Amino acid sequence: MAGGPSTPELAAAVCRAGGLGFLAAGYKRADAVGNEIRALREATVAPFGVNVFVPTPEPADPDGLSDYLQQIAPEAARQGAELGEPRFDDDDWEAKLALVCAERPAVVSFTFGCPARDVVDRLHRAEIAAWVTITNVEEAHAAHAAGADALVVQGTEAGGHRGGWLADDSDEGGVGLLVLLRTVSRATSLPLIATGGIMDGAALAAVLCAGASAAQVGTALMLSPEAATAEAQRALLAEQRPTRVTRAFSGRPARGIVNRFMTEHSAGAPLAYPEIHHVTSPLRAAARRRGDADAFNLWAGQAHELVQARPAGEIVRQIAEEASAVLGRVSAIRLR
Repeated sequence: MAGGPSTPELAAAVCRAGGLGFLAAGYKRADAVGNEIRALREATVAPFGVNVFVPTPEPADPDGLSDYLQQIAPEAARQGAELGEPRFDDDDWEAKLALVCAERPAVVSFTFGCPARDVVDRLHRAEIAAWVTITNVEEAHAAHAAGADALVVQGTEAGGHRGGWLADDSDEGGVGLLVLLRTVSRATSLPLIATGGIMDGAALAAVLCAGASAAQVGTALMLSPEAATAEAQRALLAEQRPTRVTRAFSGRPARGIVNRFMTEHSAGAPLAYPEIHHVTSPLRAAARRRGDADAFNLWAGQAHELVQARPAGEIVRQIAEEASAVLGRVSAIRLR
């Protein structure tokens, strides 16, 4: 939910409904994240979490990056913007670690990689639980060994960026959530938080039956008034539109609703995060301001058409109530 939809208001609404609201720290400086943590604490006394991006280990290949910049330069001109600088950075990693250790949210979750054991130990000394996003069994083993308290198991259905550690240059691929839950549950005894395509109570019930202790939702909340989802994206989320995984917007595989930019530039986009993210950021911002949904990322999970335009708290409570009803109905069935 980084890059726009995540807000303190959204996290607070989820917390007040009995869920564990999260703030997305990605793409922000540590001081901005600190301001959001303080705003969330003013809105609720409930526990909450913060999601942090693990830095990419190495810069991208400059040759492939140069070719792509030439390819998308006309897109920036079309939006009346200039391409950003293809810089390599760590997303203010150390400052954010210091911040969360000082602020002590209940949970810090990690995406794009696994923090080193000393980072996890540092969180534990501050009485913070460390969750790690994984997309395969190998990552699950490694996160367990690093001291993670729980695993966020991300199926290929999930909207937005893949949380896997070793981003490759493939487009679709990946493992579906139910299969991933079953294989990971055999590989580790850690609690599993399921994510990917969970939009209603039936889906929540399914992942609980498949071994998850809880579910994480994103797309399901993007039409809530508390989410800062771009208006042009809001207009398309409930429509029956295909999604696809692309590197075109950020240089890292991510799932979104198919649009012109994705169709025209996915084939030429290299694996180059965060460089491409910084390059395309100005043109995507300009496209959002202009309402041009064909020129910015429309991150969404595969079941996005089930999204509801309702307050976040109502959505969370409805999903929980529906799941309880489904589980009750299933438990009453006698197998012969």
